[in-house]
Amino acid sequence: MRVVLAGTGSAVGKTTISTGIMKALSNNYKVQPFKVGPDYIDPTYHTMATGNRSRNLDSFFMSKGQIRETFQRAMNISKSQLGIIEGVRGLYEGMSAVEDVGSTAAMAKALNAPVVLILNSRSLVRSAAAIVLGFKNLDPAVRIEGVILNQVKNRNHYLKTKEAVETLVKTPVIGGIPRDDALKVEDRHLGLVPAVERESILRSIENWGQVMEENIDLDALLSIMKGDGKLPEGREKLWKVENHKKVKIGVAMDEVFTFYYQENLEAMEANNAELVYFSPLHDEEVPDVDALYIGGGYPEIFEKELESNQSMRSSVKMVHDEERPIYAECGGLMYLTKSINGRDMCNVFGYNSLMTKKPQALSYVIAEAVKDNIVLKSGETFRGHEFHYSKVDMDAGKLKDLKPEFAFKILRGKGITDSKDGLMSKNTVASYVHAHVAACPGFASNFTSSAADMG
Repeated sequence: MRVVLAGTGSAVGKTTISTGIMKALSNNYKVQPFKVGPDYIDPTYHTMATGNRSRNLDSFFMSKGQIRETFQRAMNISKSQLGIIEGVRGLYEGMSAVEDVGSTAAMAKALNAPVVLILNSRSLVRSAAAIVLGFKNLDPAVRIEGVILNQVKNRNHYLKTKEAVETLVKTPVIGGIPRDDALKVEDRHLGLVPAVERESILRSIENWGQVMEENIDLDALLSIMKGDGKLPEGREKLWKVENHKKVKIGVAMDEVFTFYYQENLEAMEANNAELVYFSPLHDEEVPDVDALYIGGGYPEIFEKELESNQSMRSSVKMVHDEERPIYAECGGLMYLTKSINGRDMCNVFGYNSLMTKKPQALSYVIAEAVKDNIVLKSGETFRGHEFHYSKVDMDAGKLKDLKPEFAFKILRGKGITDSKDGLMSKNTVASYVHAHVAACPGFASNFTSSAADMG
């Protein structure tokens, strides 16, 4: 059984409500969580709520067949009875003003899943019915089967608004969430604070679950999920398997580096990689591995501590100097530069990175490899996304004498500079682009093969 929990827009309470529902239902069912769109942070809340690793679903990265494969595969791995999918932004918001790609609606249609619409009902009664009616009529192929009202003032407000929606739009209202500051969650420049950083968030999630249990008719929600219909036919593979030599891949994973798509890691394991997790923050040196994968995160928040761990920085630099493969994304790129905001980092690349007050890039990306490298062959294209408030200063003073080498040409998006991305040095590639293996099916096989070549 499955359902999409979608919002009428951003900031209507999707994450707290979705996470709370996941937590409440996990008391009696195995729940597999999902998040629509390129998001690393909301899934950490889902994972804490359910005990199952949340998966991303994205119609820009994935074909319909890959969406269904990702969904069914996750359900099978976790042996879950319920699949709960948190949407992104408003139900119909995507890349285009008139088309579905990148939207929650596209996901609902690809999975033939019923939708429960979440809206902020503050100061609304009959107008709430008009909003629901508009959402239902825009695309009848999107099956809005229920409504949850957020920011309800009191019992009387809830009952009046429920009557308006159910009478005028013939759509059941299955719950109303009261106004409560305790349902808010701390955020920072890339979104919510990752759940792995805050023990108190677990207590918040427990509270959210209790609030949803008290204010949402979970039996009605389960009834909607039982009417989900058959999952459409058609599956497509997510990755290639071409490396048959055992390798060890070191994966940076701690409070700093947390931004990884689970499928990327599983694709490496499918390509005979043993993943060895280590902490650039706490460990003294990298483990004995054939290659390193350093994902995104918040190195700027921990820049002082990362600078203090000089032995780790030297150890990472040694992996580079020994020409063992290193692949780094966004926060990982920053860690490999000379400095972050003036604090010393690994100096694999002799450029300084710094934070800015405004976002430098927020976009889906299409990139083309212009040179053979550890993850792509020249001429291959892939899709990804970039979202960062940092930049790499390529033009400061004496650094103009350096001649950077780039792996990728950015066809859509921004990149590091001048529509170029993927700084290269020896067997290291570091990029602002976050890649998902579904949109870069050779990523894991090429990377593990590059590691095997060094063995």
